[in-house]
Amino acid sequence: MTNVTIISHPLVQHNLAQLRDKKTESQEFRRLLGEISALMIYEATRSFAVKKISVQTPISACPGFQLEREVALVPVLRAGLGMLDSILQLIPHARVGFIGLKREETTLRAMFYHKSLPKNLGRFEVLLIDPMLATGGSTVAAIDLLLEQGAKHIRVVNLVAAPEGIRTVQKAHPRIPIFTAAVDKKLNQRGYIVPGLGDAGDRLFGT
Repeated sequence: MTNVTIISHPLVQHNLAQLRDKKTESQEFRRLLGEISALMIYEATRSFAVKKISVQTPISACPGFQLEREVALVPVLRAGLGMLDSILQLIPHARVGFIGLKREETTLRAMFYHKSLPKNLGRFEVLLIDPMLATGGSTVAAIDLLLEQGAKHIRVVNLVAAPEGIRTVQKAHPRIPIFTAAVDKKLNQRGYIVPGLGDAGDRLFGT
C-alpha cells in the first residue's frame, strides 16, 4: 500500500493494545488515546517543509529553521476530539477546524452535519485526525471538503485502519499520505473494523 505509514514505535503499539482491551474504561481510554496521538504526530509531521531563519541567542546570531506553512488540525467529530488536545500541546500555534460526519446506517454513506474550517487552507499543512479508518467513506468526504476549501497539503492520521478503507481513500486520493498505528484484518457486515477497538466515540465518552 503506497503512501501508508504504519507507526510501529513500541510505545505506540503498547498503548494501542491497551486501547483495544474491552476492559479499558472511558477515563483510561481517553488518557491512552491522548498519549498515542502525541506519539504518532511526531512521525506524521516528520516531513513538514521548513525554511531557514536566523535567530539571536543571548550570545550571538544562530541559524535555525521554521515551519514553511501554518498547521491546521481537523478532527472528525466526535471521536477525533480525543486526539486533539494532546496534539495541540505539541503544536500550540495550530489552527483548529471541525468536520462532523455520520454514517447512514443502511448504506454506510457519510453525511455531513457540521463544517467549520480555517480560511485560506492552501497555506496550511492540514492534519485530518480520526481514530478509525473503516469504510473510508467519511475520510474521502472529509478530504473532498478540504480540497474544495483550497487545502493542498493534507495528511490523514488514524489509530486503526481497515484494508477496505485504505483502498477507498487511495482510489479517490492516491497522493494523500495515511499514518496509522495498525492495519487490521477486515470490516464486518456492519462496517466495523475487525478486530478493531469497538466504537471509539462511545468508548471515549462512555456512551
